[in-house]
Parts: sequence; C-alpha cells; structure tokens
Amino acid sequence: MSNEFRRSGDLKSIGSYPVWLQRVVHETTVHKRRVVEHELFSLMRDAKLPTAAMKRFMIGVWPTIEQFPRFMAMNLKKMGYGDSVGEDMARRYLIQNIRVEQKHAEHWAAWAGSVGLGLADLRAGGDTEELQALAHWCWYVCDAESLAVAMAATNYAVEGATGEWSCVVCSRDTYARSLPDEIRAPAMRWLKVHAEYDDTHPWEALDIVATLLGHAPHPAEIASVRRAIRASYRYMEMSLDSAMMAAAHGSFDETASNASTLGFDDLDAA
Repeated sequence: MSNEFRRSGDLKSIGSYPVWLQRVVHETTVHKRRVVEHELFSLMRDAKLPTAAMKRFMIGVWPTIEQFPRFMAMNLKKMGYGDSVGEDMARRYLIQNIRVEQKHAEHWAAWAGSVGLGLADLRAGGDTEELQALAHWCWYVCDAESLAVAMAATNYAVEGATGEWSCVVCSRDTYARSLPDEIRAPAMRWLKVHAEYDDTHPWEALDIVATLLGHAPHPAEIASVRRAIRASYRYMEMSLDSAMMAAAHGSFDETASNASTLGFDDLDAA
C-alpha cells in the first residue's frame, strides 16, 4: 500500500482515516471526555456556576482565545505554496480561518461582559497561571513541533473539545435564559458560533494531519501526534479544575448569571 493518503469517505466519519490515526483518536478519547464532561460546563449549562468560577474561567482562557490566530500564523510560516498536497490543504485552511479566530476573540470579550469583565480585566490576568498553561502549551507546540503535530494539538484537539463543550452548554436554554434580555444575544454569540461552526473544523484539521503523514508514518511521528493531542486535553482539564477552585469563594446560589452582578437587581420586580 502506498503511504500517500487521500480521504475518500465522509469527512466526519472516523473510518475515513488511516488506521493509525483512528487508534490515536480512540486512545485519547478518555482525555477529551474529561474536558467535555467537566463539572464546570454542566454547572454553566444549568446556570449554577458561581460567579467567581465563571470570572476565573473567562480571564484564564482569554490568552488562548486571543492568541489562537497567532498560533495558526506560526503554523502558516512552516510551508510554502505547492510544497505538498497536505501542506496546500493546511495553507488554505489556516488562511481562511485566521480571520474567523479574530472574530471569536471579539465574541469572547462580549461574553466576558456578561459577568462584568472588561478588556482590561481579561488582559490583567490575575492569579490564573494554571489556566494560562494551555496558551503556553499551544505556543510551544506551534513553535517547536511539526505542522502535523501542531495542528493535531490545536486545530483538532483544542478546537474539537471546545466545540463539544459548547454543545453541552447550549444543549439546554437554561443558561441563555438566565442572562438579561439586553445582553443575551452578544453574550451567547461565542457559544452559539462554536456549537455550530466547530462541528466540521476539527475534522478538517484531522484530514490535514492524515494527508500530511499518510497511511504509515514513522512510529515516532505517531507517538508525537498522540502525545500532543493528549497534552492539549490535559492542559484544558487543568484549566477547568483551576477555574472551579474559585467556587470555594462563593455560594452555588451566586451564579454567573446573577442579575445583581450585572446591575439588574430590579429585573425580577418588573
């Protein structure tokens, strides 16, 4: 069998990809589930996440959101037009989506406003080193590793898990309805976009990884892809655990959608 891979099956069917990549996805699924099924997102979905935890989450994840176009640009520098089929796929993908990621940063800033956080608060960071470790990892892997490994870690793993946890939060309208009417639409835009848009995005990244490495890459390359995907999930889980530590400072009755936090104390009386 030629090492060259060209997908012929459905984009979103794992059976369309090389056996080695199917195994990697299967072996890292348990780590992804720890992210997607994290308590923070179920509490957010049910509008029961304490304000302190929500703020810590919004501030801590901001560096990854804000810098994601830079991570993609770092990968874009690794190739030139016509280098290979896989690199041309990656080049088109990255060029098309860097601008999209910029809009995502704007949406995140609007969402942060729903808990009273401004851009200065997001930039200040605060005591959120554990959460910011994800951004440091993404920077490292895009700077030091191959195009296939870096895209597996970021565009497949980080974006894929993000799309899935966004679907969890949006699976009920409880959180959306907990937000005041005046801010609901802009506050929900980041979640809504990711719950829909990222459905195919990580699969496209997986297709690129498969095309770059082919049917039978060197075992060391496979190990690097596996390690990078697993590390991304672990750093994401670390971030969520760190955000939940803030729950100890507030009651679970003090939710991220508490109207008093936003200055809407009189809404219930209206």
